[in-house]
Amino acid sequence: MPQPYSPDLRERVLVACERGDGSQVEIARRFQVYPATVSNWRRQEREEGRRGPKPHSGGVPSRLDAAALEVLRQLVIEDNDALLREYRERLAERTGVTVCLAVICEALKRLKLRPKKSMDRPCIARGLFQIG
Repeated sequence: MPQPYSPDLRERVLVACERGDGSQVEIARRFQVYPATVSNWRRQEREEGRRGPKPHSGGVPSRLDAAALEVLRQLVIEDNDALLREYRERLAERTGVTVCLAVICEALKRLKLRPKKSMDRPCIARGLFQIG
């Protein structure tokens, strides 16, 4: 995903438009942005009164709340030799929340549960975790 334009660039483009330093196409060419970008920034300033980008929305909230994370922690304490899919199934039985394996993996990372170092079994194949 490309990086957003800096607020400074946006401000300089809008100031150039206000001063009438050229057409939108000329200003866009000078600042190396698309003419549609200049048009959008001017429209946002006119309609919304905002000269900067919108703040980040924070992303999608997690499907696992604090209670579900605690249940997952207890599942690992009870059996730290389970596969991720087994944790997922047991979590669904106890909480009614069904999530994909990636969500389980990320939740375990968030809980700071790391794969154990096991010489007799590969960590990835068995999903062994240690607390802390």
